[in-house]
Amino acid sequence: MCFDSDSLPPIPRIAGASVDREDLVLEALDGNRFAAFAATPLEPSGAGVAILPDVRGLYRFYEELALRFAERGDTAVAIDYFGRTAGTRKRDDDFEYMPHVERTTAEGVQADTGAAVEWLRGTGCTSVFTVGFCFGGRHAWLAAAGHGLAGAIGFYGRPGLGRDGTAGPAQRAAELQAPILALMGGADQGITLEDVRAFEQALADAGVEHEVVVYDGAPHSFFDRKFEEFAADSEDAWRRVLAFVSRHAR
Repeated sequence: MCFDSDSLPPIPRIAGASVDREDLVLEALDGNRFAAFAATPLEPSGAGVAILPDVRGLYRFYEELALRFAERGDTAVAIDYFGRTAGTRKRDDDFEYMPHVERTTAEGVQADTGAAVEWLRGTGCTSVFTVGFCFGGRHAWLAAAGHGLAGAIGFYGRPGLGRDGTAGPAQRAAELQAPILALMGGADQGITLEDVRAFEQALADAGVEHEVVVYDGAPHSFFDRKFEEFAADSEDAWRRVLAFVSRHAR
């Protein structure tokens, strides 16, 4: 997974912000039921964010991230990936997620993402974005091939071929129908700078509006309150996320 179970987003809370929170069970078009966590502001901006976690699925880090979005006026829903294999119940820190990751499919993730997008639209959101991390970053970008998104944001997602040889966002750049924001670690040992630049070139060749930011020296999963030495990078990344959402919201 990208983060430890006790990690938190490196984003300050807004004291006094009025936000409703709710555990949900959503249903995808294929009938899959899966867990989600929603955060709704009292005065919504009209923008909605579907949060796609890392390989562990839904846990505290992403619930807190949803709250941070909602405190700033954006309705947010964070989803789990394992409704098909692990059900919808809450899980503890000892959950063995990898056997479930191995049984996920790109089609299933996109079906669940679609349900989250439709939930956001049902709350009145007129512009919907995906925001994903690692495994979720890759799928957040791939979601731009459908769902009618206003934009797709990925933190250190794998942009090239999957480990199983499946096409990634770089290979499918011509299918992406929304602006892309990529926030990458320059010292990420799992994603090479060559892969990042190839993604950037593929987006340019396909005419996809994009912003690719590489933080020199930052590792995979740098966006974590525990990584105090990368606090400035995290602050800049969060600022770019909010600016991207504001710029592309309809």
